[in-house]
Amino acid sequence: MAGRKFDTCFFERYAQVSLETLLGHHYSDLINEDRPDLQKPDHSLGIEVTRAMEPKKDAAMKMLKEMAGIPTDEEDKEDVDRIISSGYGYGLQDGRYIGHLEYDYWALALPLRRIIESKVSKVGSGFYGDFNEFGLYIFCKDNLTEEEVRLTMEYTWDLQRNLDLKYSTLYLSLIDRLYVCDLGQADRMLHETKYTSYEISRRMCKEFFLKSLD
Repeated sequence: MAGRKFDTCFFERYAQVSLETLLGHHYSDLINEDRPDLQKPDHSLGIEVTRAMEPKKDAAMKMLKEMAGIPTDEEDKEDVDRIISSGYGYGLQDGRYIGHLEYDYWALALPLRRIIESKVSKVGSGFYGDFNEFGLYIFCKDNLTEEEVRLTMEYTWDLQRNLDLKYSTLYLSLIDRLYVCDLGQADRMLHETKYTSYEISRRMCKEFFLKSLD
């Protein structure tokens, strides 16, 4: 990792690991490319990965620590050492600063509504290419209620209502759960919101984090 200013691929790997673990083999063949970040080789699915949070060092540090599932048991010391030395977890234990690899990545973060607006505009313009389906995976610093998830879906629906290219699935990644939201227009016309919530345990957080370092 020496010589890199930062490595956003870590978060894309984390997203892929969580999708494959929670949703199954349909996501196992995703590859990490650009525009969008995760994509199937046959262009049947493209997923853009981003994050929604205020660009503050203390907020980024707190979220990364929670994502890592930093344990307190002495028997997990080897895992903690690996997380801390990775560059993504550097400084998480003493709370002074966030890792050198992810600092610039989080500095570019935007709150949820603005990042959705930006990403919807990009997919609608063809910026992410031509895929059969598009997904948007967002790391969320704030703990969303189910009502806020529903409102987020409606906001996204309204933004892309008249677009030819649009997201069919919205993935809202919280520390303790993943919301998989169906953005089908037929459901919107019926005033129905369809989403599934998958619990993420502290053990799974650590597992996702460690796998994403490889």
